[in-house]
Amino acid sequence: QVQLVESGGGLVQAGGSLRLSCAASGRTFSSYAMGWFRQAPGKEREREFVAGMRWSGSTTYYTNYVDSVKGRFTISRDNAKNSVYLEMNSLKAEDTAVYYCAADPAFASLRAGTAGYWGQGTQVTVSS
Repeated sequence: QVQLVESGGGLVQAGGSLRLSCAASGRTFSSYAMGWFRQAPGKEREREFVAGMRWSGSTTYYTNYVDSVKGRFTISRDNAKNSVYLEMNSLKAEDTAVYYCAADPAFASLRAGTAGYWGQGTQVTVSS
């Protein structure tokens, strides 16, 4: 059974940092696109793409970010641990949301929000 389990959320002051982790189990995700989405309060029907990594076909991965987090957030992965991470710096109140990890064989599906695998979410709250 495939599972994605997020951790690392919490309450932080504006300007602070958090590191989210997503541990995958049930299969190997090294060739999968993996990424992070968020759902802000009052926007329960909108899950926003935040960052993603797609396999180049060799030994590298390409990264992609929504404009609002570029320069502040960094996505990374550790295939040996079957995990993906989101380092979030210079956090703003508008970053407050439930953050979800996702994975899919195709980056296009991930990016479109139709990934085959999703975690349960972790709450990030940024106080201003």
